[in-house]
Amino acid sequence: MTEQSNEAPLMLGISGMRGLVDRSLTPSIVARYALAFGRWLQDRCPGQPAPQVLLGRDSRPSGQRFEAAAITGLMAAGCFVRRLGVVSTPGVAAMIRQRGADGGLVITASHNPSSWNGVKLMLRDGVAPSPDLAAEVIDCFGAGSEIDFNEAAPVSVDSDNETVAVHCDVVRTCVDVESIRRARLTVVVDSVHGAGGPETQTLLKDLGVFAVHLYPEPSGQFPHTPEPTKENLTGLCDAVRQHKADLGFAQDPDADRLAIVDGQGRYIGEEYTLALCALHRLQRGEVTVANLSTSRMIDDIAAMVGATVHRTPVGEAHVAAEMARCGATIGGEGNGGVILSSISYVRDSLVGISLMLEMLAQRQVCLDQIVGTLPCYAMVKDKMPFKSHMVDGMAQSMHRQFPGEPFDEQDGVRVDLADRWVHVRASNTEPIVRLIGEAPDLAQAAALIEQTKLALLSD
Repeated sequence: MTEQSNEAPLMLGISGMRGLVDRSLTPSIVARYALAFGRWLQDRCPGQPAPQVLLGRDSRPSGQRFEAAAITGLMAAGCFVRRLGVVSTPGVAAMIRQRGADGGLVITASHNPSSWNGVKLMLRDGVAPSPDLAAEVIDCFGAGSEIDFNEAAPVSVDSDNETVAVHCDVVRTCVDVESIRRARLTVVVDSVHGAGGPETQTLLKDLGVFAVHLYPEPSGQFPHTPEPTKENLTGLCDAVRQHKADLGFAQDPDADRLAIVDGQGRYIGEEYTLALCALHRLQRGEVTVANLSTSRMIDDIAAMVGATVHRTPVGEAHVAAEMARCGATIGGEGNGGVILSSISYVRDSLVGISLMLEMLAQRQVCLDQIVGTLPCYAMVKDKMPFKSHMVDGMAQSMHRQFPGEPFDEQDGVRVDLADRWVHVRASNTEPIVRLIGEAPDLAQAAALIEQTKLALLSD
């Protein structure tokens, strides 16, 4: 769902709320959304004491104002609020489980630049609401009234500064700590001055890893475009080569996504994060879950070990729900998001870091050698401006362009051809249409994207 104009969109959906600071997203709107979430929690806990909501934020400069607005809305709904401060999104999830809270709210716009901010919601188990439940909160938000900040009663809230310790303690339980310590690995980490720096520093110290940490302070002054893509991580690649590190890691501002650089200083990328972690942990007879935009590498890895892949619409909540339904131990998304069900049903860059370190420690080979054992594909990601008529006619256009091919219409349209696939869908977080294609080489993937664009523009 998109409100406002394309120039200043307010995105509402399964990924929460996201908008442009002081344009489509204002403190009043955040307060109303928090009020809606608080009332929704109250309705689901009749006769119980005030719902306890944990509140965290990433490091964006606008976060403090929106945090205050969220507190006003939650308190107006009768919730007890516990401030966690600047912490990662998976850190909030870990705290919800550890503290037994009824829900959580994170002020973040994930990988978007600092001109954006937003709100992510979490339920009692730390996972994002399902599409149906997210729609209920949105309906409550749409029916709500403005909060008069001048009339709002002063509120007091508790603070909890234990997120770093709690999150790191939980993540350490998923790996063989002693084998990592014995390996004496060196890494370079780019935390982009986001929320994940302090948690990652503590974890790596606990694991006995020597770390060169770029931009660890959570100042919110992003030194480069914060999405961890190849063009944004040239500095990390250079630093890996300079320090002769075993590998490099890049986080996004709320530290739920992870991109990887090998020991040669080559960008491996986000798509390899889930693939490599699955290669390390997936066992025969198990199920893994990935969204429709994730590389076929996950299917190849599952076939190697005798496991099964379930595909879902894009969005962490979709993947988490399917993992819980089928008992999957590991899953995630090709954007660098790894979910390990024994830890939580939230994408967690610290989990990805720990699994990669354990893989190198136990296999005692370089990352580029491990990557070389995987099937090689080329992926092209593109986007087009959102046009409602284009989205409405998407399935028809794609069926005309690719007649007789296997289609999946859970989320937009994915078409699977013999040696390539393309997925086109409306974004959950930006007013755009996303196109992702994968093929044996870059030229074929690019041609598939152009073929898809022509199909969408033909109507």
